[in-house]
Amino acid sequence: MIHVIAAITARPGRRDELIAGFRSILEPVRAEDGCIEYGTAVDLDTDIPAQAPGRPDVVTVVEKWESLDHLKAHLKAPHMEEFRSRVKEIVAGTSLTILEPA
Repeated sequence: MIHVIAAITARPGRRDELIAGFRSILEPVRAEDGCIEYGTAVDLDTDIPAQAPGRPDVVTVVEKWESLDHLKAHLKAPHMEEFRSRVKEIVAGTSLTILEPA
């Protein structure tokens, strides 16, 4: 199993549009072979000192896949290619972290 943390930065003021875009693909992604978990989250402001400052334009995607091959297939899925095309004007940047259990 692998874990994926994707931080997608929307252009200023457009995060809600990006979230709506992700909502439209949740069902087909979760139905993909090898998908264990796939969901979006946004920063929560707290008073916990170790927490980094909030990122108001970032959508974090938390994913679990059975294998790296399943993730690679997901990235090539037609609904993902269509999604990336649809949100390309909204997205300012992407950071991807791929992890394995220790």
